[in-house]
Amino acid sequence: MNIKKNIPNTVTSMNLLCGVLGVIFTLKARTDIAFPLMIAASVFDFLDGFTARLLKVYSEMGKELDSLSDLVSFGILPSLLLYETMVSKTEHETFLCYIPLLIAVFSALRLAKFNIDTRQSFNFIGLATPASAMICGSLAYFVNAEPESFLAEWSGGVIFIPVLSVILATLMVSEIPMFSMKIKKDSSDYLTKMKRTAFFSVAAICMVIVAVLGQNWSLAVLLIFSCYVIMNLLFLFLKTPSKGIPSQQ
Repeated sequence: MNIKKNIPNTVTSMNLLCGVLGVIFTLKARTDIAFPLMIAASVFDFLDGFTARLLKVYSEMGKELDSLSDLVSFGILPSLLLYETMVSKTEHETFLCYIPLLIAVFSALRLAKFNIDTRQSFNFIGLATPASAMICGSLAYFVNAEPESFLAEWSGGVIFIPVLSVILATLMVSEIPMFSMKIKKDSSDYLTKMKRTAFFSVAAICMVIVAVLGQNWSLAVLLIFSCYVIMNLLFLFLKTPSKGIPSQQ
């Protein structure tokens, strides 16, 4: 048995395990545990690709396992987090509470498309599932952690979350080019480097603002990934395409 070859798959399996545990805690209305588990899953999602490149071991099985793990951690888990948040805020189930489940369906479509779309060898086309999941998870965490805040009252209602779910679902299967946030040895064109530098600068500013205002840390995550989406839409409007660097969903 080649242990070296199975190390990346083991890391990917930890992503899946975190996602499954996150689903369990979400069903127990423990968003305070479920969202940190999603963050842990994203760390393992980053490390599996990093490990595969470091050890120079690649396999079709690893690619499929990665997609299946991402579907649970960044598709099913965030959709349930939004569903649970709506149910807890409205105190009863309505048809609108089920709209966030579109996130799970469109995440599956997004991942399937990514696996066969050769155009996504560099930057993404459409919103990557981890970015969508971070927006959902951080929003759910903040609403439940700061229920009396204006943002929680406004975004935790019966309108905002369903609308957000439809927007994110649409972005995931859209043809909008989005730069990768992963930095690798592969060369990137100057424009991609500038986009990435601008994003990291904005991310740092968001963290400082949240810290200075004394807000819950999850708000920084929400702002950072929201800015990522907004920046990509602005780049599209300004018509600044780039080749980018090889990336992995």
